[in-house]
Amino acid sequence: MNRAKTAGALVAFMWFAYFLNYCDRQAIFSMFPSLKLDLKMTDQELGLVGAVFLWVYAIGCPVSGYLGDRFSKRLLVVLSLVVWSIVTIGTGFVTSGVLMLVMRAAMGVSESLYMSSAVALTASAYPVARRSRAVSMLMTGQIAGTVAGSWFGGFMADRGQWRWAFFALGAVGVLYAIPYFTFLRRVGEPQPDKAGSAGGISFAALVRSRTFVLLCLVFPVFVFGIWLLYGWLPAFLHDKFHLNQADAAFNATVFLQAATLAGVLGGGMIADALYQRMPAARLWLMVCGLALSAPCIHALGNSDTLLVTRVAATGFGLFSGLFIANIFPASFDVVSSDARATAVGLLNFFGAIMSGFATLFGGMWKQTLGIDRLLSLTALAYFTAAMALFVGIKVLFHRDHNHIVSHS
Repeated sequence: MNRAKTAGALVAFMWFAYFLNYCDRQAIFSMFPSLKLDLKMTDQELGLVGAVFLWVYAIGCPVSGYLGDRFSKRLLVVLSLVVWSIVTIGTGFVTSGVLMLVMRAAMGVSESLYMSSAVALTASAYPVARRSRAVSMLMTGQIAGTVAGSWFGGFMADRGQWRWAFFALGAVGVLYAIPYFTFLRRVGEPQPDKAGSAGGISFAALVRSRTFVLLCLVFPVFVFGIWLLYGWLPAFLHDKFHLNQADAAFNATVFLQAATLAGVLGGGMIADALYQRMPAARLWLMVCGLALSAPCIHALGNSDTLLVTRVAATGFGLFSGLFIANIFPASFDVVSSDARATAVGLLNFFGAIMSGFATLFGGMWKQTLGIDRLLSLTALAYFTAAMALFVGIKVLFHRDHNHIVSHS
């Protein structure tokens, strides 16, 4: 198998594992009405379902990135798949809200091992001029998994079988680990530079990149909005438009994620096409994504009809896809190659910490501030983040990028 075919097959295998990753983590959010009834959980406890997962996941991400830059990324991604699939099966056996939170914490630990190594391994298989497209293809697994997991969770919950949703999803992951590991054993990966990266040197190098530090501030703002929608849009539509759980999950995910798919793929292709003429192309597309997503996320919470809500979801998905496709490749433009997994881990750390507050605040303020007003405040934060990134490109990017190019 030549290098191009091997790289394509790598993305395909990584994609399905990432698809299962999001199926397993997202199915629970379309089950909230059933969990509230069967496990006697309050809105605040349901908010903690997302928050606990994301906070534990956040803590694990820097550790995962550190390990990924020093040991076998192939082994880490397979191990993560097996463990999170077993945890998913175990979630089907919970009998109380407390046990559900314990299982979500365990899910956070197991899934944190995957992302950093998966993105770094995928990026290393492609030249820099095709990096955004490769990573954007991997990111579509997140989109498909969110739709499939949310719909499947709602479908099973409507039939009183939410436990079997976890049993089925976990079993698929355990079985998939066999061909996944068999393939990855045949794939080469760059040898970790233990001498050059040990002792926290890569962390220090990342901090010296001011553009990367700015990304660590902007990324949490973006994912706050994403996880507010992932965690509470199904329940918001269920209550606002009197939909059943499956229909609410469908409307909360299909329009949003189908448009995100187009935005991610288009954003990756446009960034790679512009990169040779404009090294900051990936960052400029992220500015556009944030600025254009802002009015859409406001409209998502404040539209009066389901039709307008669908249009707003489509717009948000399309423009947010520009950001999703380029956040990790953009960071690779300003960090050294032996710190890529660490960079992804740190970005995910800051992003997941803020994401946990998104799901928690949704539960805490659902009855007071309201999801609609929370979405409007998030829209304002998006626009502010876009302006900060705009200034960062002008002031910081070229110095950091030229430093990496001169040392590569």
